[in-house]
Amino acid sequence: MIILGIESSCDETSIAVVKDGKEILSNNISSQIEIHKEYGGVVPEIASRQHIKNIATVLEESLEQAKITVTYAPGLIGALLVGLSFAKGLSYAKNIPIIPVHHIKGHMYANFLEHEVELPCISLVVSGGHTNIIHIDENHKFTN
Repeated sequence: MIILGIESSCDETSIAVVKDGKEILSNNISSQIEIHKEYGGVVPEIASRQHIKNIATVLEESLEQAKITVTYAPGLIGALLVGLSFAKGLSYAKNIPIIPVHHIKGHMYANFLEHEVELPCISLVVSGGHTNIIHIDENHKFTN
């Protein structure tokens, strides 16, 4: 299975294509660090507008004909709406299903791409305003 994932929860527009849950075929990122630097942090409205500007270009760098995953929460609402809206339009135009992905779970499962993770385990996620210590049991159930 080939999955195309769209991430726009804060200040980076990212699209990745992953094969069979392990093989990263592409991972394209458009960073907004320089744009927000003068403000001392992320400005949500500027972030959202940059996602609109960058998302089609980032997609062009990725593979075609994949299932679409998209970050739906948590994050900056305007930034999330850009990714969700783009994914919905792409899904409709290409008749490809959407798989919603929770931002924090995405961070945790990214480790499974490059490492053999033994379950149960404890995961520490530090992402913007979201800091969590989460227990993952043998059946991939999460407990904060």
